[in-house]
Amino acid sequence: MSRQDNIYNAKLAEQAERYDDMIQYMKNVITDNAELSNEERNLLSVAYKNWIGARRTAWRAVSAIEQKEESKGSKFLSLLRAYKTSIENEVEKICDDVVEVLDKYLIPKANTAETEVFYLKMKGDYYRYFAECVTGDKNKEAGEKGHEAYKKATEKAEGLPTTNPTRLGLSLNYSVFLYEIINSPEQACKMAKTAFDSAIGDLEQLEDEQYKDSASIMQLLRDNLTLWTADVQEEGVKDDP
Repeated sequence: MSRQDNIYNAKLAEQAERYDDMIQYMKNVITDNAELSNEERNLLSVAYKNWIGARRTAWRAVSAIEQKEESKGSKFLSLLRAYKTSIENEVEKICDDVVEVLDKYLIPKANTAETEVFYLKMKGDYYRYFAECVTGDKNKEAGEKGHEAYKKATEKAEGLPTTNPTRLGLSLNYSVFLYEIINSPEQACKMAKTAFDSAIGDLEQLEDEQYKDSASIMQLLRDNLTLWTADVQEEGVKDDP
């Protein structure tokens, strides 16, 4: 099957919401040994994000039910936790698959700073998704590997314009990681604010399409800042003598 055929089938699978098929078609493209175009890169990202998205939603739903069952002293807790563990195993499998594809094929072939930032950010994202679902040593290891990937991406992103959507998206996701996984609201706020303040002055100079992408990410940064700043202020009050 040609590269063009695989791309067509990947788009077809996306329309059919068969994301596991979509991933396989994109893997065929990846092993073709050519750098992915922006369109191909986005297709891969969409495929994996939707594939893992259903598992993340399921895990959150089961976790919410678990809390209710715990409060009732339910006799079905062991069954529920076994099911929850099976979901966590699926998330782990997907994350391992993504990281392998990134490390083996995509990051080594990245020939621009933006492409490398995109892939390193993606690597950090999937370690974050896994860390959300697990505790103990697995949580710690995923957190450390996610932090490392985000840090490398941030270093590479220094050469990109402050309004670049990939750079802004990295700051958005890295700050969420700092807030949710590292439990550091102050660091999260600092990163989000720095990214927002650095980009705001140059936003009006962008062309329409990039303006929309950058502005939407900046809105998310500002929304998070509003929520997180309130948390930091509350913690500050608690710490006051």
